[in-house]
Amino acid sequence: MAATPSHLISTSISISIILLIFSSLMEFLVLASANPTSPALLLHSLPAMVLPLYLSTPNSSSRTSSNPRRLLQRSESLNRPNARMRLYDDLLRNGYYTTRLWIGTPPQRFALIVDTGSTVTYVPCASCEMCGRHQDPKFDPEESSTYKAVKCNIDCTCDSDKVNCIYERQYAEMSTSSGVLGEDLISFGNQSELAPQRAVFGCENLETGDLYSQPADGIMGLGRGDLSVVDQLVDKGAISDSFSLCYGGMDIGGGSMVLGGFTTPSDMVFTHSNPVRSPYYNLDLKEIHIAGKRLSLNPSVFDGKHGTVLDSGTTYAYLPEAAFLAFKDGIMKELSSLKQIRGPDPNYNDICFSTDESEVSHPSDTFPAVDMVFGSGKKFTLSPENYLFRHSKVRGAYCLGVFQNGKDPTTLLGGIVVRNTLVTYDRENSKIGFWKTNCSELWERLHESVSPPAMPPASDGKNSTPGVTLH
Repeated sequence: MAATPSHLISTSISISIILLIFSSLMEFLVLASANPTSPALLLHSLPAMVLPLYLSTPNSSSRTSSNPRRLLQRSESLNRPNARMRLYDDLLRNGYYTTRLWIGTPPQRFALIVDTGSTVTYVPCASCEMCGRHQDPKFDPEESSTYKAVKCNIDCTCDSDKVNCIYERQYAEMSTSSGVLGEDLISFGNQSELAPQRAVFGCENLETGDLYSQPADGIMGLGRGDLSVVDQLVDKGAISDSFSLCYGGMDIGGGSMVLGGFTTPSDMVFTHSNPVRSPYYNLDLKEIHIAGKRLSLNPSVFDGKHGTVLDSGTTYAYLPEAAFLAFKDGIMKELSSLKQIRGPDPNYNDICFSTDESEVSHPSDTFPAVDMVFGSGKKFTLSPENYLFRHSKVRGAYCLGVFQNGKDPTTLLGGIVVRNTLVTYDRENSKIGFWKTNCSELWERLHESVSPPAMPPASDGKNSTPGVTLH
């Protein structure tokens, strides 16, 4: 029988720690009973503070910075290696960005959607008869000498025969994925200084909806959770508790990803991200400004349900009803001189505008800047490419990539919002940072020396990319 991975036995470790603390407390109380002025006896005059204890649930999707293993690792986090990985595809042409992972011995390659809203990484299994045709062959456990199935245990959901651990996932658009959990070596490419690491992943036996029809092989889960590839690498001390994504701009695509920490630019704009608030990566968004004018909205509108969530696996941005109507009115007021036209798909009521063809490559000359203002008072400015997409049938026309999130009060910010933006998910310090840059150029700069390269010449100041120091 294969050994159970160490991260799946965290519950027993937690119980041992609790028993040790309880034992020490009892010894202290015995000693205190001999002294009537002991602080232990004076506690009765103070209100009680009750701390509930919870056992983590199988396949948990929540994480907090209170993990004792994380706390012990912080002092040396910058000395850890990181994995520098190229991103492929395009947000609007494909609906996602992918990276490449290699699983097994010898390595089998897969194109995986980078998704901060997912907590498990999975690929189609060779035995899957209900999986679509994707761009790479299915994973064959029989061909990997290092593969081990994760056997049924108290910390996972087991199959009907109580033999193997399984996973199941369903997404907002109703696509689903399910399969068995396995453990194998995962490699991050020859540009990565991080050596191959053993990790648990899903081997799909069933996929439906978009997951079935998409070219990409599967999902690389970057969310918070025991099965997240980030959590697994952090828990074993392979990387610091941070990762970054940088999506290429309009009509370019591609980009870069870094698993692990690095020295962020001094002018990166950070906002608090509360891991207790929701299982997703949330932002402390308070205001939206259009052309420098604040939308008349109560800040609480951005705090409904899951709050303001940044999800790399979502294509567009979705606002609660009140926020969307205010945003739409603000944009249309600034663009009153432009002709409004129908969208490219008659099945959707897209809001689109026709511009002079000479302005096709410079939408910032016509469309206003949008500011996101965070609880700290800091603001991050969005370019037109962060809320617009090109009309596919009318040259020189653009459409709003911001929509109403139905009746859901969650504010959901997808990949369009962070094109040409280096986004650092600093989980160790519960914050997320934003820095405008040229993400297509950044990939090349990630392979230069660790000392910051010289500032490149910038034609208009919009695509300059200062150096990023990696550790």
